[in-house]
Amino acid sequence: MQDQRVAGPFGLRNDWHHVYAGVTLIELETFIAAPVESCFDASRDVGLHLASAAATGERVVAGRNTGLCELGDTMTWQARHFGIRQKLTVEISEMQYPFYFVDRMVRGAFKSMRHEHRFAPAPGGSGTLMHDRFFYEVPFGFWGRLFDRLLLERHMRDFLLERNAFLKRACEKTVSSGSGFP
Repeated sequence: MQDQRVAGPFGLRNDWHHVYAGVTLIELETFIAAPVESCFDASRDVGLHLASAAATGERVVAGRNTGLCELGDTMTWQARHFGIRQKLTVEISEMQYPFYFVDRMVRGAFKSMRHEHRFAPAPGGSGTLMHDRFFYEVPFGFWGRLFDRLLLERHMRDFLLERNAFLKRACEKTVSSGSGFP
């Protein structure tokens, strides 16, 4: 089994890009050899998120800046993407511990953005399947869709894949060492 896969509508493939009515959807599935609760908590840990996005210089400029994100929390992230410093304010709008939570854009560069995080026990009890569904819509009509098709979708997919690889390493290291998250 691959550790990370990009999901398509008819199974799992490696490079799926789907645009429906102007909304781009990126789906990822990551196997993590750690309990569901640990993966759920790691995925909503502000410090781990910042560490996973270090390459973009990401930081919190408003809202919850430490600990675990909870239902109703908002955070404004600031990071550099494509050489431009940008801010994105998200709200944790749905949560069902330890299986599901959603962060959605309140303010930012996208026209709209919704990130669904799902966690399920892997078959045979060997760990967790972490499934991301990242929906976004770009502004600027035709030019925005062209930018998405040529650059943005790959950038966002790579950003999410790196984040998931980082979370996988952190969770599996925690399980093997018996310690908590940094």
